[in-house]
Amino acid sequence: MTRVIDLEEGRLQRAAKRGYRNWISQFNEEFGLETRLSHVSFSTLAYLAQGKEKGSFYLYDLIMNLQGLGSGFEFNELHSKEKMLVIDKYLFLLDRIRFEVMKRLGWLESYPGEELSLVELIVQFEKMAPSLQAKVPVLSRDHPDHEQYMRLNTFDREAFVRKLIPKALKKLKDYSVTL
Repeated sequence: MTRVIDLEEGRLQRAAKRGYRNWISQFNEEFGLETRLSHVSFSTLAYLAQGKEKGSFYLYDLIMNLQGLGSGFEFNELHSKEKMLVIDKYLFLLDRIRFEVMKRLGWLESYPGEELSLVELIVQFEKMAPSLQAKVPVLSRDHPDHEQYMRLNTFDREAFVRKLIPKALKKLKDYSVTL
């Protein structure tokens, strides 16, 4: 019996395996082509959400491997145009990671792109990012400022949610201190 092999999926599988190899050794979790942020442990999200140098490396590494640009160790050697594309994708992913953290804290009901895998978010960035960035995360009804959020227009709702990011990062620091 013959089996049809999707060459693009095979290429993505290999790229994802390369991109996640450092994640697996650092975070002791399984990651793959279908991994969504909802599948990632809270401790790993907390590490990545900080946006610090080491956490950035893991995102750069994944992005660069999926795009055929080498590993995250080679980020500084990229041409400026390639470097900007990686940074754009990094910032986009960092937003999704922080939104996932806020969702787990009970602050958000949902956020744009949460149903997509990390690989899809990266590989289909040019096609999907503009529409996802145009949508606003939905603040949880249980959040103490929900009524204020509901009175805002769409543009102001996005700013409102973004102003919660530093509070979420502080909560993560407090959380890691209590562990």
